[in-house]
Amino acid sequence: IALYERTLSKMQAFDPDLTFEKIDVDWLKMLEKKWKEDGFKTNYIAIHMRNIRAIFNYALDEEVITAYPFRKFKIKKEVTAKRNLTLEQLRELFTMPVEDFQVKYVDYFKLIFYLIGINISDLLSLTKDNLINGRIEYHRHKTNRFYSIKVEPEAMELINKYRGTDHLINIMDTHGTYIYFTKEINASLQRLGTFKRKGLGGKKIIDRKFPHLTTYWARHTWATMASELDIPVETISMALGHALGSEVTN
Repeated sequence: IALYERTLSKMQAFDPDLTFEKIDVDWLKMLEKKWKEDGFKTNYIAIHMRNIRAIFNYALDEEVITAYPFRKFKIKKEVTAKRNLTLEQLRELFTMPVEDFQVKYVDYFKLIFYLIGINISDLLSLTKDNLINGRIEYHRHKTNRFYSIKVEPEAMELINKYRGTDHLINIMDTHGTYIYFTKEINASLQRLGTFKRKGLGGKKIIDRKFPHLTTYWARHTWATMASELDIPVETISMALGHALGSEVTN
């Protein structure tokens, strides 16, 4: 729901007098052009365009509308580089010495990986009620698809380490939204590495080991390793919340 609300907010910023009737192919093209001028990336625009299309599909099914602009409007996308670690890199990340304040960020990366690439927004929203008989059961925010994931001992150890009061793990007990913590964890993961002090002020110079690492890498790394173990792509797609046969999974 939150993702759709963000899309609606951006649409209303573009056109405060928004109605279904106003949204035609030309309107969508103008919106796309405006977002590009605002610096939005192609795939980021595509996420919001797919949200708009999903609402139109629902409204069409419910016979709220008859016009459907997406028959003639193609949502553009760009192929992105694979964001996964090799087995050797994953081992290095999981065992490398880090500063005390960085430990939790590596632990959360591990937890995402252990829970078959769970999306970080879903992970941070879990409560104790989602942990049932050794499994985490929840509906994914983005798709409302139901998941039941076995919690292996390594994952349970981290859950117990970071138990929250209002949430299964404690991040959202102190953070307003998952977005800020996502930025925080990604920035910290990218600063992992050896460092030395330089100059009179002792400025920290970091030899970054994983300069592009984000939580998505845990998700994609799990999918890549599952594929290398000959787990069917359909199973991996379902685990990641993709449509069966999705090009995103491939």
